[in-house]
Amino acid sequence: MKALVYQGPGKKALEDRPMPEVSAPTDAVVRITRTTICGTDLHILKGDVPTCEPGRILGHEGVGIVEKVGAGVSTFKPGDHVLISCISACGKCEYCRKGMYSHCTTGGWILGNRIDGTQAEYVRIPHADTSLYRIPEGADEEALVMLSDILPTGFECGVLNGKVQPGDTVAIVGAGPIGLAALLTAQFYSPAEIIMIDLDDNRLAVSKSFGATATVNSANGKAAEAVMKMTNGRGVDTAIEAVGVPATFVICEDIVAPGGTIANVGVHGVKVDLHLERLWSQNITITTRLVDTVTTPMLLKTVQSKKIDPKRLITHRFKLSNILDAYDTFGKAASTHALKVVIEA
Repeated sequence: MKALVYQGPGKKALEDRPMPEVSAPTDAVVRITRTTICGTDLHILKGDVPTCEPGRILGHEGVGIVEKVGAGVSTFKPGDHVLISCISACGKCEYCRKGMYSHCTTGGWILGNRIDGTQAEYVRIPHADTSLYRIPEGADEEALVMLSDILPTGFECGVLNGKVQPGDTVAIVGAGPIGLAALLTAQFYSPAEIIMIDLDDNRLAVSKSFGATATVNSANGKAAEAVMKMTNGRGVDTAIEAVGVPATFVICEDIVAPGGTIANVGVHGVKVDLHLERLWSQNITITTRLVDTVTTPMLLKTVQSKKIDPKRLITHRFKLSNILDAYDTFGKAASTHALKVVIEA
């Protein structure tokens, strides 16, 4: 089968690989119909994720059709259309019992990280009964690819951890796919204002069409000043960091109001300064989280009822044979205006 393989920092290639097999009774092998590229894949290629070793097939998002199942799989059978969760969960360990599926002792974020992932024609899914979701008949599979990772990530790590409430002022730093997913799902809670901050005017324009009440271009280094002026010097109730670089986290520190929350979503590969000399007395909360995908069933129903339309995040489509072009397009988003790229296997 064809698969996109990580070959070390800055290196990747489309290779021929053996088709995966069921290796445990709880495994399923899924034939991928559609997958996508995540910002986390770009972090891997930069060398920011040391758990992902050269030789790994990348990708942790996708939809497909069950090809075969192990003897211990009871929920799915060959031919079922399924959504693949970016998080694999046994459902039985201490962390799974707490709903912290991201820290499952035999799962968590392993696809495209510790084990081969979804940017291929087939993928092996451990703990299939608790790591796959049946796709309802007639559902738009392209839209559902967004439910593998970015929608639950923006919602859980940004909106829920950020404690967004009706009437709040929210700032989302980073208007990429994750930031836009947080923007879409923050509106469940009717905040009074959602301010989007980014370097890219195109993404800021998209943010406005997705429901942002205001936007700030941070290219001049004065984003925090602009936000403080917008909020009459008070700051924001929730600052969501959706990039994963030091400068964007510092913006969050500079704009959070007393009693507010900084919700980190971004993948950080280098150290970030925490300015406790300013923040120690401000009653703020700082949260970190890896997505658990506990909200996926709810989000699936929300998408099915057309309360939100994650398909709006898709800007480009490619075949698996052209996945290197897809990476090039996704990695040059400033010039290509890419948000999410869908790859058809």
